[in-house]
Amino acid sequence: MTGARAPRTTELAQGDAFARLCADRGLLFGGDYNPEQWPREVWQEDVALMERAGVTFVTVGVFSWSTLEPEPGAREWAWLDEVLDLLHGHGIAVDLATPTASPPPWLGILHPETLPVDRDGVRLAAGSRNQFAPSARAYRDAALRIATDLAERYAAHPAVRMWHVGNEFGQVDYGDEAARAFRAWLREKYGSIAALNEAWDTRVWSQGYRDFDDIVPPRRAPYLLNPAQTLDFHRFTSDELRECFREQRDAIRRAGATQPITTNLMGFFPLVDGWSWAGDLDVIADDQYPDPAVPDSPQKVALVQDLARSLGQGRPWLLMEQAASAVSWRPHNLPKSPARMRLDSLQAIARGADGVCFFQWRQARAGAERFHSAMLPHAGADTDAFRGVERLGADLARLRPVVGSRVDARVAILFDWQGWWAGSEPARPTMRHDTIEQLERWHGALWRRGIATDIVPPGADLSRYEVVLVSHSYVIEDDAADRLRRAAAAGARLVIGPFSGVADAHGAILTGRSPVPLRDLIGASGEEWVGLPDDGVALSFRPGEPVPTTARASILAERLRTDGAEVLATFAEGELAGRPAVTRNDRVWYLAAVVSEDVLAAVLDAALAGVSGAVPDPPQGLEAVRRGDALFLLNHGDAAADIEVPSGSEDLLTGQRTSRRATVAPGEAMVLIERRTT
Repeated sequence: MTGARAPRTTELAQGDAFARLCADRGLLFGGDYNPEQWPREVWQEDVALMERAGVTFVTVGVFSWSTLEPEPGAREWAWLDEVLDLLHGHGIAVDLATPTASPPPWLGILHPETLPVDRDGVRLAAGSRNQFAPSARAYRDAALRIATDLAERYAAHPAVRMWHVGNEFGQVDYGDEAARAFRAWLREKYGSIAALNEAWDTRVWSQGYRDFDDIVPPRRAPYLLNPAQTLDFHRFTSDELRECFREQRDAIRRAGATQPITTNLMGFFPLVDGWSWAGDLDVIADDQYPDPAVPDSPQKVALVQDLARSLGQGRPWLLMEQAASAVSWRPHNLPKSPARMRLDSLQAIARGADGVCFFQWRQARAGAERFHSAMLPHAGADTDAFRGVERLGADLARLRPVVGSRVDARVAILFDWQGWWAGSEPARPTMRHDTIEQLERWHGALWRRGIATDIVPPGADLSRYEVVLVSHSYVIEDDAADRLRRAAAAGARLVIGPFSGVADAHGAILTGRSPVPLRDLIGASGEEWVGLPDDGVALSFRPGEPVPTTARASILAERLRTDGAEVLATFAEGELAGRPAVTRNDRVWYLAAVVSEDVLAAVLDAALAGVSGAVPDPPQGLEAVRRGDALFLLNHGDAAADIEVPSGSEDLLTGQRTSRRATVAPGEAMVLIERRTT
C-alpha cells in the first residue's frame, strides 16, 4: 500500500518557487484563459477587465493543441507569443499548460490506436476531449513533442510563472495498448506468472494463467471479475497516467524551466491515487465544483480542501478550478450567487490555499461548455456576477497577510485510495456501505465543531496528532496497524469505524477474528459481518453513558465479543441483541456498526475533548478555521451567527475592530487577526 512519502530536494525547491510567486503576487486570483477562441480585438478588453477585477494569474493553453499544431509537425506560435506578451505587459502571471489533454482529431485518424477503448470493447471517437489511450506510444510521443517544443520556446518567457501538464488526468483504456502495458506492469510487479497466480489466488473459478500474455484488462465478462485483478488495474491506470505526466514534466525541465510544475487533481477522484502522485507535483492544485443544490456541500468541499492541503504535507495549495456560478454538466444546474461564490473562495483560503481560480475567465459562446459560467459572463461586465468577481479580487488583496501561513491540525483521518478501490468491489456484505460517504460523515462532525483536520494515508507518521480517526479503512497492513498502536501508546485517542482491516493488499480477506490487524488494539473481536434491516436496529447504552436521542445502527454491523474492552452500547434488538455495538479499550473506541449521527457525535465528543486548536462552540452553519494567526469565520447558514473571539481582533476584510464577540451575517465572512495594544 502507498504510504507517506518524503519530498525530493527538487520538490522542496520548486515548492519554494510557488511560495516566492505568492509572496510576490499575493493570493493568486484568476482562471483558465482561452484567447484562441476569440478574435484579437477581444484580448485587449480581456486584460483591461482582468486588471479591473484584480486578476493576477491565468492558465493558458489547456485546450490549444489543434491551434498550436493544426497538422502533424506544424507549429503556430504567433498567437501565443502575442498573448503572453500582452498578459505580461499588464502584470498578469501565466500558468502555461501543455495542451495534451485533448489531442487534435488528426491524431486519432492517423493513429486509431491512440483512441481509448471502453470495457465493452468499443473504441471511442474523437470529437470531445480526453480522447486518448494513456498507454499508446503514438499519443505519448506526439504529446512529448508538443510539450518539448512549447517548453523550449517559453521556458524563459517572463510571463510564465508556472507550468500545468495536461488537465484533470483520469483517462482509462481497456484496449490492446492498455493490455500490453498492463502486462509489462504486472511482470515488473510480480516477476513470475506463478507469483501473480498466488497473489491473485487464481485457483478460484479456475482462473490460473499460464503466461502474462494471457492477461487482459478487466473488460466486460459474463459475471464478476477477480477483485485482485481489478485492484491491480486501478493501480496500473493511476501509474500509467502518472508516467504521462512525468514524461512531459521532465521534458519541461530539460528545456530549462525553473518554474513549479503541477497538474489539476480532482479531490477524491477514483482513477488516480493522490498519495502516489503528490510527490511528483511541485504544488498541489485541485478542481472543486460543490453543488449549490446540496445543503451540506460546504462541509463536503471542506473535506476535499483538507485533502488538498494534506497531499502537500501542509504546504499552501492552489484551487485551480471552480465555477463562478452554474456549471452545465449536471442534469439540473443551480447557480451560485456572487455571495456564495465569494464564500466558497474564502473557504479555500481558510483551509490553506494560496490562490483561487475559476474555469474560466470569459464564458464560451460555442462548444460543449457554452452554458458553463465564467468570471466574465455572456452579458459582460455590467452584471452582478462580474461585480462579485471584482469584490472577491479586492478581498483577496486584503488577505495578503495570510500568504504562506498554514493550518495546524491536531486531528487526522485515515484515507487510502487503494483501500477505497478494494473496498468498493462488488459481492460484499452490502453495497450500501461507502468509504467516501463515511469519511464525509466523520469529517462533517469535526467541521461542525471547528476542529482542523488532516487527511493522512495509512503509512503516515501519526506522532503529532492528538486524535486519529479511522472512519473506514478496508485494507490496513501491518505497518499501518503498528503506527496506530504507537499513536495510542503515545497518548493519542483513536476511533475506529466498522468494516476496517478486512483485507490484505490484494483484496483477499484476512482470516481469523476481525479486525485481524487491530483486535488487540480495540480489545474486541468479531466473527461475522451482518447486513442490517432497512430501518436499522436500536442501540442500548449502559447506565452512566449519555444516551443519544435516536441511538440506532444501520447498513452493516459486526457480530462482536469483547476481549477486555468496555462495552458502552449494545444492540437492543434483532439477531445481534445483547452484542457489543460500541466499545472502548483505554483510549481506543470501536464502532461495530454504522451508527446514527447522534451516536457518532457522542463517541467523537468523548474522543475529541480538549483537543488543541478547536474553535469553541461555533454556531450552526458557521465554519471556523484557524490558519496561522488568522481566524476565518464563514457563515453558510440562513441566520446571523454570534461567536466569542479574542478581544481587539481586526477583520482583514473590512479593517474593523471587534470586541469580545463577533456577529457574522448570513453568507458573509470575517477574517480576524488579533491586534494587541501596548
